[in-house]
Amino acid sequence: MSTSIPARAASAARSASAPDASEGAGGAPRPPSQRFGLGVALVTPFARDGAVDLARLCAHARRVVDDGCSSVTLFGTTGEGASIGTGQRAAMLEAMDDAGFDLRAQVLAGVAASSVEDAAAQANQLYDAGGRGILLAPPFYFKGVGDEGLYRWFASVIERCREPREVIVYHIPSITSVPLSSPLIGRLKRAFPGIVTGVKDSSGEWTNTERLLADHADLHILVGDERQLARAMRQGGSGAINGFSNFCAREILPMVERGADVPGIAGLVDLLLRRPVTPGVKALVAHRYRDDAFVAVAPPLVPADDAARAELAAAFDRALPDARRARTPVPP
Repeated sequence: MSTSIPARAASAARSASAPDASEGAGGAPRPPSQRFGLGVALVTPFARDGAVDLARLCAHARRVVDDGCSSVTLFGTTGEGASIGTGQRAAMLEAMDDAGFDLRAQVLAGVAASSVEDAAAQANQLYDAGGRGILLAPPFYFKGVGDEGLYRWFASVIERCREPREVIVYHIPSITSVPLSSPLIGRLKRAFPGIVTGVKDSSGEWTNTERLLADHADLHILVGDERQLARAMRQGGSGAINGFSNFCAREILPMVERGADVPGIAGLVDLLLRRPVTPGVKALVAHRYRDDAFVAVAPPLVPADDAARAELAAAFDRALPDARRARTPVPP
């Protein structure tokens, strides 16, 4: 099938920042100027009626940017993107724009759909709003498909984007049950040079991250598992889009900036993974910022119960004793 794209899209994509092929190769740290940096997979606050709390969303995004995040990804796994429809997505992007965020520099969007048409529509919504790029998950409804079918699906989505740029493919098999192989990623980056610019690896498997670092030094390799982030940065990683940045961005920033391990983080990740992750992350946001409005989740998820919230809060306080909890909620 054809992998042609409009000439103006190709030109715009090739002007976007992407690492040189030599950078990060051989296990060397990537130069800071060529890193993706610390990005947050922003949680989505919901009002009592189930609508997105836009004021609280923007206030929280501003807070994490002030704490060191260089980008904000809306509608990701932690942001419950698969539960957020087209209308709410548009309202969130508009609210972020109205709040003064530079969408082209700071805001990406998660794309979660199984049909090519729906995935392209979600991507074009971000691009048409002037956003930076997309985090593109595979077609999660279909299991057991091979690299050829996945390549055709990804290529078809990108071809249907009016001005595709900064496409980060999303490897998160624990959620999608659709793994992305290194050869598949290689084929996509060759077919769409300057457009497919990175991979988010949320496999939690160091051997997979290590292979991506070795095979794709010309891409931004982003790590979703905070337990492996510092190690990856020391070996050529480019940054992260992660959930922990919602409640401790300032504390984990040294992982990205210096490849420094942060004591206590691994244990907190281990605890969080014993239960549904997104409700747990939102419970920790509520604890850190003393704002119980963040506990709400969209169906089919259910909020963390009181026992889970207490256990997570105590673990947070032990892991990051120097982290200052907000005395009062940041007003939305």
